Amino acid sequence: MNDTRAAEFRVLIESLLAELEQDEARGREGQATVELDQQAVGRLSRMDALQNQAMAKAGHARRQAEQRRLMAALARIDEGEFGYCEDCGEEIAEGRLRLDPAAPRCISCASG
Repeated sequence: MNDTRAAEFRVLIESLLAELEQDEARGREGQATVELDQQAVGRLSRMDALQNQAMAKAGHARRQAEQRRLMAALARIDEGEFGYCEDCGEEIAEGRLRLDPAAPRCISCASG
């Protein structure tokens, strides 16, 4: 992959990381500890709040995993290995990278 394409993907990846950071900031409130106040919140309302908290924590875990994938892609750009399959070494199709710039494998190796 040439330097111009790699720079384009760097910009794309950095913008995706910025979006994840914004999503993470919005999701922090939902992860807060659910307070037990039986007078203000009934049992079913508390259960709903606990479920919302669990969903917020799961969203946080997904965002962290995606952030790690994107950071690994940036590292591959820095090392000059971006766009090449980690398994077979062949070039990853540009269309695949446009859909998922963090993809570390070509479609053949990813599908098994």
